[in-house]
Amino acid sequence: MKAIVVTDQAAGTAGMRLVERPEPRAAVNDVVVRVRASGFTAGELTWPSTWTDRLDRDRTPSIPGQELAGVVTALGYGTTGLSVGQRVFGLSDSYRGGTLAEYVAVEARNLAPLPSDVDFTVGASVAMPGLTAWQGLFVHGRLQAGQSILVHGAAGAVGSMATQLARSAGAYVIGTGRAADRQKALDFGAHEFIDLENDVLEDAAGVDLVFDVIGGDIGTRSARAIRPGGTLVTIAGPTEARPADGLTIDFVLMSDRAQLGEIVQRVRDGRLRPNIGKIATLDEAVAAFNPTKRMSGKTIIRVRP
Repeated sequence: MKAIVVTDQAAGTAGMRLVERPEPRAAVNDVVVRVRASGFTAGELTWPSTWTDRLDRDRTPSIPGQELAGVVTALGYGTTGLSVGQRVFGLSDSYRGGTLAEYVAVEARNLAPLPSDVDFTVGASVAMPGLTAWQGLFVHGRLQAGQSILVHGAAGAVGSMATQLARSAGAYVIGTGRAADRQKALDFGAHEFIDLENDVLEDAAGVDLVFDVIGGDIGTRSARAIRPGGTLVTIAGPTEARPADGLTIDFVLMSDRAQLGEIVQRVRDGRLRPNIGKIATLDEAVAAFNPTKRMSGKTIIRVRP
């Protein structure tokens, strides 16, 4: 099979190549998926899990990519809930990766059925951003109808999912980003927009919840915009920022079949719109890791036509 591999952490994307690799086999509780579309996170090459397994053993050359949509071609021993020929989407384990390839072996529990009326590129584009937003808002942030939320990066892949999910849940949504992102954030459902380069973030004071994908100084300032007893939820790493009498929750998403099902149903009925910035082929995947311009949506690799 064709696959993108990375061989040297120090070299970064300079050590990334499109090569021929053996097709994977399904281990216990795995499925093998013929990948139709996949996605990646720009920072993957800085993650320890890209280069080692869970026992800290070197696993290079590694195949990057976590998000995928495709068709099941084989089942491992003990696998239940999925069948050969079924359309699926979801995530691979970051310590296994491997979705920038024509085939990938994935734990079945990390995948959900992809309805026939949802395109593979759409399925791959909503898996990680959708799960991140869902868990940040409803699992960790416990967002309720009538509350107010500040969503950073509201025009980005994760932020646009959070904006749409929060609005459909009955929250008042204030999006943030660069000035050029204003209209896109509003189109995705933000009631208001704060330009982080020119506006005063603290003008949003009194929100119930902040969903932060930026961290650093923005995270610290965001804590001051939250009402006493409110919550700051972040995916930007550990932080000392904390709202008065409230909570700060730093989390890493976990794959969840039921939540993936909720997300794709919202795509089907029009309540959730994918945010795809670019679609490239597997031959173009190395260049896609090094974009020449800033992308505010998700880059998807169409592995097969």
